[in-house]
Amino acid sequence: MSTIKNKMTRMVLKEGLDLAIHHMEKDPAAGMQDVVTLVDKYLKPTPYDQNQEGQNTFSYIKQYLENPQSKWWRYAENLLRDVDKNVIKMFILNVGYESGYQGNNLRHQLMKEKSCSIPWAILFDPTSMCNMHCTGCWAAEYGHMLNLSNEDMDTIVEQGEKIGCHFYLLTGGEPLMRKNDIITLARKHPTSEFHVFTNGSLITDEFSQAAAAAGNLSFSLSIEGFEQANDKRRGKGSFRRIMKAMDILHRNRLLFGISVCYTKLNYKDVTSDEFLDMVIEKGCKYAWYFHYMPVGNEAVPDLLLSPDERTYMYHRVREIRSEQCDKLFFAIDFQNDGEFIDGCIAGGRAYLHINANGDIEPCVFIHYSDTNIHTGTLMQALENPLFMAYHTRQPFNKNLLQPCPMLENPSILPEIIRESKAPSTDLQSPESAEHLCAKCKKYAKDWHRTADKLWTDSGHHVL
Repeated sequence: MSTIKNKMTRMVLKEGLDLAIHHMEKDPAAGMQDVVTLVDKYLKPTPYDQNQEGQNTFSYIKQYLENPQSKWWRYAENLLRDVDKNVIKMFILNVGYESGYQGNNLRHQLMKEKSCSIPWAILFDPTSMCNMHCTGCWAAEYGHMLNLSNEDMDTIVEQGEKIGCHFYLLTGGEPLMRKNDIITLARKHPTSEFHVFTNGSLITDEFSQAAAAAGNLSFSLSIEGFEQANDKRRGKGSFRRIMKAMDILHRNRLLFGISVCYTKLNYKDVTSDEFLDMVIEKGCKYAWYFHYMPVGNEAVPDLLLSPDERTYMYHRVREIRSEQCDKLFFAIDFQNDGEFIDGCIAGGRAYLHINANGDIEPCVFIHYSDTNIHTGTLMQALENPLFMAYHTRQPFNKNLLQPCPMLENPSILPEIIRESKAPSTDLQSPESAEHLCAKCKKYAKDWHRTADKLWTDSGHHVL
């Protein structure tokens, strides 16, 4: 689609959303039907993103929004009630249209032309600085004195948008150490969505009002469980600061949820009804669940889950998402949702990571790189040996419940690093891929049999 045509389509879609949202406030059912009509007209399935039945993500959204009895219809109504209309509209325009539709078509065309992966999302670290010192934080491995300049961040987004990427996730360090720069970046790139992973301690009403005015910022607050467990890892008082941040974000009608690293110590707490009810009452709309990864020389493999514990997570997250669960809350667990996202999404297949030193890495947990933004481009990184080694091997396992080249397939990452000759990006305590993956061998072996059973039980074949 040409730039001019894209801008015109976005403008018409924006006007349609304004009317639909206004209509929805008076008559939710009729307004929701307006949204369905817009989705059907402007976000049609293409050969790149539809399944064998000719459907894509937008097709399923349309089905849910046509049914007022659906949990996800009620979820959408809840979002409208709680979240600023400008934020909702910008999220639909940027994540739905620019990224999920127009950008997705462009990236598939480029993948066909260049025979490499093109990311749907880019995660980058504005800074390695942090105002907290959490036990076992992998980000601390980089050191605390690195920053991407405003020009660096602007360049990343400009290059990303040219290859169809309009979704940017910001981590660190603590990204809100650079909160004024982040607001400036979001305003400069109004057709992209910026999602901030934060400890919440620097969120204020003034910042939240600026974020709501920009419209294209959403948030995930890092939390480990209830107060005692959370503060044991994140420091005394951190839980109360997170609760305060939730109150501020909710008061200012921003879209936010939680980010949870689950281990064998907290996996039941962070998926319990009590915990979920607590964060939902605070205004949270979703959870990103991240399996603990033993990254770094000081990592603790004993925190890895047993097969039974991981199986519990597999079923519990699906239960939370199900129509049978009355919680208006969306949860995703990348490690256990591999069958829905075709395995590992790293290496540019769906996303990549850029650290605060500018190193372009295949994954936020894989600290090796053969390209830096100061000496190369995003496109060059995707065509360089490290990302191509990912591209040619994905998926790393026919059983998509074993997606990672480190955690479940620990023989593969060392092979990739040897082939690409990518050095470690850990500036404090470099770790070889062999050392990293050795910590995962027993876990992978133990999980293999359970994963195969879950895979066959869900109707798949193990090859």
